[in-house]
Amino acid sequence: MRPRVSIVIPVYNEGEAILPCMERILRDVLLPSEILLVHDTPDDSTVPYAEKIAVADSRVRPVLNTYGPGPANAIRFGIDAAQAPVTVVTMADGCDDPRQIDELARLVERGVVVAAASRYMPGGQQVGGPRLKRFLSRWAGRSLYLLTRVGTRDATNSFKAYDTEFVRSVGIESRAGFEIGLELTAKASRVRRPVAEIPTIWLDRQLGESHFDLGRFLPSYLRWYRFAYGRRLTMEQLAARREHHDKQQPIATPTLEQIH
Repeated sequence: MRPRVSIVIPVYNEGEAILPCMERILRDVLLPSEILLVHDTPDDSTVPYAEKIAVADSRVRPVLNTYGPGPANAIRFGIDAAQAPVTVVTMADGCDDPRQIDELARLVERGVVVAAASRYMPGGQQVGGPRLKRFLSRWAGRSLYLLTRVGTRDATNSFKAYDTEFVRSVGIESRAGFEIGLELTAKASRVRRPVAEIPTIWLDRQLGESHFDLGRFLPSYLRWYRFAYGRRLTMEQLAARREHHDKQQPIATPTLEQIH
């Protein structure tokens, strides 16, 4: 049976810490789904645990990212490999609430192209995390919501559901880190496609170490923050932009062996 939602999880040396995260996702996601654990190298410490989980549950698919290292490339690879019409991106650190994956996916099935889990709308909350990162994220989300009407007060959060074909049509240009959520929200806003949000409570990770590097990723976030303020575009214009970008930075297409 074809899954209704593909869940893309970029992983990097999570090791045994991936187990409680996967236990919650496998328990709480009720829609027919596939779960892609996307790793950059065969010797990533997550791989043995991912393969063990996959043997026990056919929904889980460890996949080797061949687009290049880093979370942006892993997410891009995962969305290209997704089999469902809806793709949810969530992290391996347990910060996101997997009980909301079904709700986010159903919003996309109802017609939005981006469904965001929002820490900054009424009912949402962020618990823990670096103070500067929290301040910048909240400021960016609020200002975009008020000034550009992007449809969510938390455009920078990575925990989102997407219309898979919309993402493939507009393309993903990000190559650095977790700014893909902001990029796709900004693109949806520029072509006037619907974006929705639900409140979420984000909890700082309890196991392992965060791989988020604010200094490294901030320039990419600023790029898409500025992009959101541009004039209205058509899907054809975004597609042309995507084609131009792909010519400048060609990527390999995942093979069936890599995907499965």
